Amino acid sequence: MSAQVFSGIAVSELDVDVLPDVEALYRDGITARKGAFTKAWADRLGEDVHAAFEDALSRPGGAVGRGPNRFYVEIHPEQIRGFVDLVEHPWVRSLCTATLGPDYRIVELGFDVPLEGAVNQPWHRDFPIPDETRRERRLTSLAFNVTVVDTAEDMGPFEIAPGTQWDESPEFEHGMFPPRSHYGRYQGRAVRKFPQRGDISARTALTIHRGTTNRSAKPRPVLILGIDGPEANNGNRHDTAVTRAYWDALPERVRRHLDCPVVDELTPLTQKHTIEGLVMGDA
Repeated sequence: MSAQVFSGIAVSELDVDVLPDVEALYRDGITARKGAFTKAWADRLGEDVHAAFEDALSRPGGAVGRGPNRFYVEIHPEQIRGFVDLVEHPWVRSLCTATLGPDYRIVELGFDVPLEGAVNQPWHRDFPIPDETRRERRLTSLAFNVTVVDTAEDMGPFEIAPGTQWDESPEFEHGMFPPRSHYGRYQGRAVRKFPQRGDISARTALTIHRGTTNRSAKPRPVLILGIDGPEANNGNRHDTAVTRAYWDALPERVRRHLDCPVVDELTPLTQKHTIEGLVMGDA
């Protein structure tokens, strides 16, 4: 492990040494880079997310519920000014390469917004364990989260149960929702995260987690960047696209990883990444 990371890529081939982060992903299911961007950059991202959220709420199917007063919105890369900054960040590029290999694909861009009154979600993972992970204990996708606000205790922080990415049981509904009889395990391990503007986290969406109750009057928007390795098929759940002019202006190495259609004109997205078990929230 001193010379190579899990994908077989030598540390010397990466922009930055992310070996400790890869080890944290496999051990805990989550890692983070504090202060990856300036607060001003995060504030610009917040402006773009707010505009996209207002637009999504104005259209039927523009946002999908993830529980009471909690929404998910998928967007196109052109809707945020910092897309290239994010996917070209040395830590993001290096972690994707080290964990998933050099042929990783950018398949999702969206955001979650817990509003005032959002309640605890049920403990869950975002999709069932892939066969490669089950057989080989190998991660095949990553989710990067970027907050656009400074998270406080009363804002419904993200809560995760480290080390539970390998948990599996026939009792899991749809392979994603552990039964209440398992909740003690997750509550005993639970760690709440309080990212600040400019921070980035990366996790496997298999680690059991939930959003918690937002008791403040403030929304807590979080941008999500979804990355697949060669075997993963999470892109099938998403409809991200770019225009030809935007595609042509992208750096070549971003185009190499961006797995989406190139179109003449963008179509407003109708959300299809529904997770039915989250709609009602949890006690």
